[in-house]
Amino acid sequence: MTHPFRERLKGPRLVERVTLVGMEPKLSLTDRAVRAALGEGAAHGFKLAALFAKDGELGTVWTVQRPQVYRALEHLELRGLAYTTGHEPGAGGPPRLEYILTERGRTTLDAWLATPVTHLRDARSELLLKLAFLERLEGDAGPLLRAQTRHFKTLQHDYRARLANARGATRLALSWRLEALAAALRFLADRS
Repeated sequence: MTHPFRERLKGPRLVERVTLVGMEPKLSLTDRAVRAALGEGAAHGFKLAALFAKDGELGTVWTVQRPQVYRALEHLELRGLAYTTGHEPGAGGPPRLEYILTERGRTTLDAWLATPVTHLRDARSELLLKLAFLERLEGDAGPLLRAQTRHFKTLQHDYRARLANARGATRLALSWRLEALAAALRFLADRS
């Protein structure tokens, strides 16, 4: 079933509508990953699902189930970040809709790829995705690596200062975070 909003507003007109109602893109990491994959060029959901499958090229970094890919494509389209460009014949099934990024989709992708993650816990997923896509898109990872290193060093300084007075579970958690930060900083240094 076609979403009525999508039926009325195709392609670039969707961007105008989204901009008029003031929607800012609030995206999940899966939405961001699918947007980044569309940064490589037009694609349909089946192709994107294969990319993020457990055994796909990016599945070891971030696994996305096929229904989640189609939901992400809908989210991107409704937020004016992507639109359908046409159909591709399906292998034994219905035609596959191809999607491509809008100009706004490209701009927000570039901004996301340049922004360091704020939480250490996001290094395993979001940061690795950003680095993988920068490599795939042949982008310069240097600015992200430097910004991420600065941010993690600031966290490291803060955790060390807090550790001096910490007790019990707080001390344990801070010790763990400091070890994880040290590993993350080594990882970033190896890529710089």
